[in-house]
Amino acid sequence: MQEYIRKRVLDIGTYILESSATVRQTADVFGVSKSTVHTVVV
Repeated sequence: MQEYIRKRVLDIGTYILESSATVRQTADVFGVSKSTVHTVVV
């Protein structure tokens, strides 16, 4: 796994757990699409 992908997975996962944010809110914060967030979380 490429390092930037690994970092994004950990950052997004941690953010969702700590803030109880929705997929849409998380996508806005990280500047990615909702589909990307879904892919990372699954």
